[in-house]
Amino acid sequence: MTIDFLAFSIIIDDIVFPDGRTEMGVLGGGGPQTAFGMKLWADGVGMTGAVGYDFPADAQAWLDEMGIDDTGLYRSPDLPTLRAWQIYDEEDRRAQVWRHKELAVGIQLRIAFDQLPASYQQAKGFHLGIHPENPALDLIHELREHGVTVSVETFKDADRLLTDDELRALVSAGHIFSPNLHEARTMTGLREPDDLLHKLADAGAEVVILRLAEEGSIVYHGETGERWHIPAVETAVVDPTGAGNAYCGAFLVGWVNTGDLRAAGLYGAVAASFLVEQVGLPRPRAGLREGARRRLAGIQ
Repeated sequence: MTIDFLAFSIIIDDIVFPDGRTEMGVLGGGGPQTAFGMKLWADGVGMTGAVGYDFPADAQAWLDEMGIDDTGLYRSPDLPTLRAWQIYDEEDRRAQVWRHKELAVGIQLRIAFDQLPASYQQAKGFHLGIHPENPALDLIHELREHGVTVSVETFKDADRLLTDDELRALVSAGHIFSPNLHEARTMTGLREPDDLLHKLADAGAEVVILRLAEEGSIVYHGETGERWHIPAVETAVVDPTGAGNAYCGAFLVGWVNTGDLRAAGLYGAVAASFLVEQVGLPRPRAGLREGARRRLAGIQ
């Protein structure tokens, strides 16, 4: 099978909800959620990153049943699979707290283009999350040099305002830049969505996706000024964890395959709607893609 789209990073989430409820041992880290969003709209989807000697059997079964290629996963015999607390407040803002030493985290999250399997190096699109203040941009630059369309998502709020140079390096590294509203505000100090879109585009972002939770998203093309508000798909929200990742994965497929900004945004909204309906990832089952098409028809 040709691998056209790649998602990066696996960790195990221990989720703490605002009311004190917990859900332990949930497959997460952004990569599986991203791959799910991709898989709704594309066949050749692969995972890359590192897992440990204790990678749960049910997590591996989910990848297998979804038909997500795992050739690019490095399986460490010496290190555990990364694990983190995901702690939500009353406004659905999330804090991630690693449950491992910093050294182990650094080793497990390190990746270079030449470490990817040859079949992965020919992919059309790659999505990854990066730290807003300390982004690892070398891989993104390598991917772009090899003709891969790169989608970048910040995986946390910024702890301080970014300088103009820092913001430019961050948002211009990939082809698509996607923060949520709160993340964009912490990076720039601006409040209003339109101001944020223009700020990020002026800093060099080619395509901006500003995710607005239950209010949907805004997609914006920095060069042409094309702008669309994408509504959220109406559904029962149980847990928002991973919805942004799924959106980004689906948007990347839509953008690469159609070149249509609005269509890509609608692909993303549909993928996000599946993620919020349960804690963790949707169960692999027949008819997922047909269900996605029905939801797409309902918001077009």
